[in-house]
Amino acid sequence: MILTLYIARRFLRSFAIVFAVFFAVLYLIDMVEQVRKFASADIGTGAVAELALLNVPSSLYRILPLITILATIALFLGLARSSELVVARASGRSGITTLLAPVVTAILIGGLAVAALNPVVAATSKRYEAASASYLRGEANVLSVGGEGLWLRQGGTGGQTVIRATRSNLDGTELAGVTFLTFAPAGSGASGPVSRIEAATAALSNGAWAMTDAKEWRLEAGTNAERLSVLHPTYALPSDLTAAQIQDSFADPSAVPIWELPGFIAGLERAGFSALRHQIWFQAELALPALMAAMVLVGAGFTMRHQRGGRTGIMVLFAILSGFGIFFLRNFTQVLGENGQLPVMLAVWTPPLAAILLSLGLILHLEEG
Repeated sequence: MILTLYIARRFLRSFAIVFAVFFAVLYLIDMVEQVRKFASADIGTGAVAELALLNVPSSLYRILPLITILATIALFLGLARSSELVVARASGRSGITTLLAPVVTAILIGGLAVAALNPVVAATSKRYEAASASYLRGEANVLSVGGEGLWLRQGGTGGQTVIRATRSNLDGTELAGVTFLTFAPAGSGASGPVSRIEAATAALSNGAWAMTDAKEWRLEAGTNAERLSVLHPTYALPSDLTAAQIQDSFADPSAVPIWELPGFIAGLERAGFSALRHQIWFQAELALPALMAAMVLVGAGFTMRHQRGGRTGIMVLFAILSGFGIFFLRNFTQVLGENGQLPVMLAVWTPPLAAILLSLGLILHLEEG
């Protein structure tokens, strides 16, 4: 038990060191990228540092499996260099028993990352996107899907317009049962909504929402909005939204906390959107602890041995290449799943489970040999 806890602490220390190194490197790289991205905007060093700090957690979260395999390699190279692996074997401890500590620790780290770090990454990603949009365009364009239908927001110098639709096509450019509520621009002296439009349909085309069977109310103080309402067989409302912006605003599953993702998927499906990407992401999050355990086993398969001669470098290279191969295979199968070419469960769970089985087979072979 004492040896198990010792190895677990060593693995945690290796993981923390690798994590900190990657954080520092990615933060510096991201600061340079933010300077380049916002070169045309007049923002200071403090804003650049804040943007980089908001963007780095997402990058770190995505490479947790790679951090895990590097931490595993560092752990077993350290144990082999100090001959602690030899001592453990001499005491009658098998390789599989030695592996239990880092594997269980990796699973716990993965579970904690999904439960706690995922919502943090979702929040920082949203703040980063909102801040970026504010610096680049002055206003943010946002789409969200809730229990009452599809919600969009478009902004600009003319004020914010909130859009609600009962249904939509797959890319969010054709709406049915739609309401447009326009608010007075900031600094105009007015407050609250200034107009409301309800239409049977609305389609985004050529920089405007083209509506049919529309009714417009001017919500001005001291007037009877219903009496002054106007019916329009067709009506066009200018918009700076594009189909790509709508997709980018709502389609990134990483911006949705894991705890809210099932309800978000249900909302997408009710609004007529495909939720396949979000289903893939949800299952991938659930599979993260298994993937991190697989990375520990893969790293151990090549480095959990007494190294002799010049074989250490070769074994480390094989471990790193295997880890990267599994990581990119996981991403590739997820893309196939998002395109509907593989079932969701098969696309997400096959790479980590296959990696676990193959690495266990390698470790057992070495144990017998």
